Amino acid sequence: MQKKIRRADFISHGLVAQNRRANFDYEIEDKYIAGLQLTGTEVKSLRMGHANITDAYGIEKNGELFISNMFIAEYANKGYQSHPEKRDRKLLLNHKEIVKIIGDLSKKGATLVAIRLFFNDKGLAKLEIGLGRGKKLYDKRETIKERDWNREKQRLLR
Repeated sequence: MQKKIRRADFISHGLVAQNRRANFDYEIEDKYIAGLQLTGTEVKSLRMGHANITDAYGIEKNGELFISNMFIAEYANKGYQSHPEKRDRKLLLNHKEIVKIIGDLSKKGATLVAIRLFFNDKGLAKLEIGLGRGKKLYDKRETIKERDWNREKQRLLR
């Protein structure tokens, strides 16, 4: 038997999913906030908090930007309609932003990475994406050293 879903379980605004490895694996240069083109069952599943964006990345098709490999679980109380869990979802951005991102993606080593998925104050699903390049192993070590030093510095200041 399925668990009964209460209204209090839904996320009306705030964070749904976060890619915590994005800042560790990539050097993020620019950040953008984009809307998503979603179906009804996808939005309901997001409101339950059933999403994963750790492997999500942006691609360009026919002059439009899509987020690929983003997992949104199937909604439990669906009727006859459902959605594929991993599909390319269109990013809704201004034309100037799309042109700039596509130009930057054509450079070698550039990647469009999903950083966090949230509902804004109006209740609309938004995705924060970052344009960055992959870090090398020595860059990651330096990030770890810097993070540890900042943590130690905070301990000493207390």
